[in-house]
Amino acid sequence: MTLPDTMFGIQLTGHGGPEVLHARHDIPVPKPGPGEVLIRVAAAGVNNTDINTRLAWYSKGDADGEDASWSGKPLQFPRIQGADVCGRIAAVGDGVSPERIGERVLIEPCLREHRGEPLDPPWYFGSECDGGFAEYTTVAARHACRIDSGLSDVELASFPCSYSTAENLLTRAEVAAGERVLVTGASGGVGSAAVQLAKARGAHVIAITGADKAEMLRERGADEIVRREDVLNEVIDANSIDVVVDLVAGEQWPQYLEVLRRHGRYAVSGAIAGPIVELDVRTLYLKDLRLLGCTVLEPEVFTNLIAHIEQDRIAPLVAASLPLEKIGEAQTLFQEKRHVGKIVLEVNLADA
Repeated sequence: MTLPDTMFGIQLTGHGGPEVLHARHDIPVPKPGPGEVLIRVAAAGVNNTDINTRLAWYSKGDADGEDASWSGKPLQFPRIQGADVCGRIAAVGDGVSPERIGERVLIEPCLREHRGEPLDPPWYFGSECDGGFAEYTTVAARHACRIDSGLSDVELASFPCSYSTAENLLTRAEVAAGERVLVTGASGGVGSAAVQLAKARGAHVIAITGADKAEMLRERGADEIVRREDVLNEVIDANSIDVVVDLVAGEQWPQYLEVLRRHGRYAVSGAIAGPIVELDVRTLYLKDLRLLGCTVLEPEVFTNLIAHIEQDRIAPLVAASLPLEKIGEAQTLFQEKRHVGKIVLEVNLADA
C-alpha cells in the first residue's frame, strides 16, 4: 500500500468554542517509530474529554487553561484529538511484525507507552499526543488491539473510551454477581455502557435517566429505572445499594452515599452536573464507605472489553454518525445531551 505524504484532519488550535477546531488537508502523515504502528482511521467517536479539553474544563488554575488536559499538564497546540478509534494497521515501525499490517484494531485510549518510552502517569490518546480525528494516526503497537468482530467500523468506534471507562469503574469497584448497582447518567455513552457491563457481571442494575430514555435502558439490561428528577431517597431505600457508578455528581451527590449500604463502594469518573459537592464525613466513616476516583485504566480492562465485544456480551449503541468534517456539528449535538449512546465521526469508511 502506498501511503500519502499528507492527510485530512482536524486540529485543535486553542481553548474555546468550535471555532478553534480547524480542518486541514495538508497535515503530514505521521511515521511509526520503533515499536509503533500507523493506523488508517476508519471511524472515531466523540466523547466528553474532547470537549472538556477544548473548553479548558479540567483547568483548576488560570483562565488560559495551563493545566487543562485531563492529566493536569499544559496542552500542546495544535493537537489532533480523538480517543475512540477503529481502523486498520497500514504500516509498522521497527520491532513490530509486518504481519500485523491489515489488522483491524481498536486503540486503547489510556497509554502507558509513547515513542518507545514508558509513561507514568499514563497519557490519554488525543490529549497528550495526537489522536484519531484524522485519516492516519500512530500509537505504540501494544495499544493497537486486534478485534475480530462482524460489527461495523462506526459501531466499533463507539466502544473504546466509554466502555473501557465503564469497565474500569466496575473493575475498581469490584462489582460481583447479585450486587445492586446504581448508575447515574445512564443514557450517556459511559452510563449505557456501565448498564450493559454490570448486567454482564450478573448485577442487579438500577439506572437513573430521563423518562424518554427509560425503555432503551431496559432493553440494554437495566432492571429498574429511576427518573432523573426523583428525590433518590424517596424511591430507593437507604442502605440498599452495593455500588454507585457516578458520572454526574452535582446537587444530588449526598443522596448517593445515603443509599449505599455499609461497606458500599462509590466509583466516579465524571461530574456533568457540577464538580463541587457537599460531603457529610460522618456518612463516609460511619458506613465504612469506599470512594474511588477512576481515570487510569487497570491493566486488564481493555483486554476484558475486547473479549466482551468478540463474544457478543455487549452491544454498541450509536446515536448518530457524521463525516469528520462536521466535527463542530457533532460536538454541538453531543453537548445538547438529547442523544442516547455515542456520536461517531466517519473518516475512511468507504474502503477502510
